[in-house]
Amino acid sequence: MKIFQIQDDWSMDHLKIAEREQPEPGPGEVLLKMKAASINYRDLLVPFKGYGSFTGKLPLVPISDGVGEVVEVGAGVTRTTPGDRVCPMFMQKWIAGEPDLDEITSALGGPIDGVMQEYMVLNEGGLAKAPEFLSDEEAATLPCAALTAWSALVTEGSVKAGDTVLLQGTGGVSLFALQFSKLLGAKVIIISSSEDKLKRAAALGADEGINYTTTSEWGKVVKDLTIGKGVDHIIEVGGEKTLPQSLKAIRPGGTISMIGVLSGSKMGVGLGLIVTRKVRLQGITVGHRNSFEAMTRAIVQHRVKPVIDRVFPFEELKEALEYLREGNHFGKICIRI
Repeated sequence: MKIFQIQDDWSMDHLKIAEREQPEPGPGEVLLKMKAASINYRDLLVPFKGYGSFTGKLPLVPISDGVGEVVEVGAGVTRTTPGDRVCPMFMQKWIAGEPDLDEITSALGGPIDGVMQEYMVLNEGGLAKAPEFLSDEEAATLPCAALTAWSALVTEGSVKAGDTVLLQGTGGVSLFALQFSKLLGAKVIIISSSEDKLKRAAALGADEGINYTTTSEWGKVVKDLTIGKGVDHIIEVGGEKTLPQSLKAIRPGGTISMIGVLSGSKMGVGLGLIVTRKVRLQGITVGHRNSFEAMTRAIVQHRVKPVIDRVFPFEELKEALEYLREGNHFGKICIRI
């Protein structure tokens, strides 16, 4: 079977198509024929061993998110049957509750072989059924980006009707957060460097849009839009350069869900603002399987359709990753397997 793997050394140049024997499921395991994958920012870091020893060992099959069809099950499997369409969970061992180190380091695409392979075997506990009304590519976007947004807003954030949520950019997590926020009855303010993307976000339900290239002090503008109160919840994807403005935009007692560090990983802010204003700075690392299943029930109930920017063929994984790196996409980038 065909696979993509990082081999011999850590670099994008060593990400290559290769052949492996098709695996067979053992007791408690499931054989999947993979249908589609979607890519995330972490997939740009893995080829460079960006997570240190937790990245895994070579050769390594990359990419964490996908969907596949069950073609065979091992002895004792009860969660799924041949013909089911399922999503492998981002963290294979994190089922519910707070994670331990073993659970939170069981991620596909590093350190565990990821989904860029025609067939793969996984434990049945690391799988969950995909919504039937979604296409393969749409379903493939759910395990990381969608679940991260859901965990931030629902599982950890308890966002409710009448709240105001601030979103940064128009990548996969932010657009899922926009859709989930509107589902919950919240008001949404979104920032972007593109007027066109702000218009597209408004068409999806965003209530206010701010261009952060022309409005560098967007934290103050957000405060003005909330009549001086500040927003209840922020999905923080920037990190170093955006967190100072987020702290100006958040209300006392509000929550900032830190899900990315696209602008830098250093903490260059006045920590006193967090303490004196009782701000909750919450780290979000995707989520557990039970939360995924709660999310998909909501997706089915409300017919939430993931926003897909572009679909690449299997052989063009490197081109897809470069397209992600350029940052011009709106929503998710997918791979057809």
